[in-house]
Amino acid sequence: MGIWLFRAGKSGEYEEKFLSEGRVYLTWNDFKINLMEYKEKSSLFNKLEVIYAGEKESTLKNWLSQIYPIAYRMEKGDWVILPSKRTSTIHIGEVKGDYTYDESLGSPYYHYRSIEWFAKDIPRNNFDQDILYSLGAFMTVCKITRNDAEKRIKEMAKNNWQVQAGKLSIFTDADDTDIISNSNLQDAIYDSVSKFIIQKFKGYKMEQLIKELLKAKGFSVYHSKQGADGGVDLFASGGVLGFGNLKICVQVKTQDTPVDRPTLDQLGGVMNNVNADYGLLISWNGFKDSVAREEAKQFFKIRL
Repeated sequence: MGIWLFRAGKSGEYEEKFLSEGRVYLTWNDFKINLMEYKEKSSLFNKLEVIYAGEKESTLKNWLSQIYPIAYRMEKGDWVILPSKRTSTIHIGEVKGDYTYDESLGSPYYHYRSIEWFAKDIPRNNFDQDILYSLGAFMTVCKITRNDAEKRIKEMAKNNWQVQAGKLSIFTDADDTDIISNSNLQDAIYDSVSKFIIQKFKGYKMEQLIKELLKAKGFSVYHSKQGADGGVDLFASGGVLGFGNLKICVQVKTQDTPVDRPTLDQLGGVMNNVNADYGLLISWNGFKDSVAREEAKQFFKIRL
């Protein structure tokens, strides 16, 4: 069994389509050829030279390494990892279908594999840093093998997506040995800082941190006592002594799982009760897809 990294567009613009339709698409615009007609890598490379005349040879080789696998290297039973660009979570599924080419779907959806998404909204913080480095590759499609990733991710699946304690073995004979050099440095830095912060600030301490950030922005802040908070942790308001406009309800979550839809609804209810203008829902481990789907509807009232 192999594990493949797949991206749903540079900004995650195809993520909802991938998840709702149970597929991963090779989203190369206007790439209108059936890959089954190019079983040899060399013949597919020659075709790429014709389609993308003028591109550098190194660029075409890079694209070839991403295009070829969806038809000839991915197998039924392999796992696909889809890092979310909308929330700080990761989705994992199993390849269920053969490579399919369907022109009727239109660009850029000609090429796809059917996927059963068996684990959605896994917090990024659950994964070890070296695994996150691999998941930060700039490539749209690549196989993840470095540092015994397949075995370790399987063990996480058995352990409710938590990392089991143990010694890390380093393997260099991997398909993705150059991934770190091609990784998204910004994402890697974000993950490292995130892991450090959550070690220092969790639960009530995170609420205190958010309180100080809001105060630094000029808000007057009320912080509820530790324990039951009735659906809101902080009240923030602008103006002199906080008697001005821009009244905000803030709910802070540092639980080990993504926030679900009822938490969002509860914040909305508190906002109505206290006549707040806006709501801020903060979740250190991201949001379930059911919450992310509400983001557009709540855009003018609540920020995630």
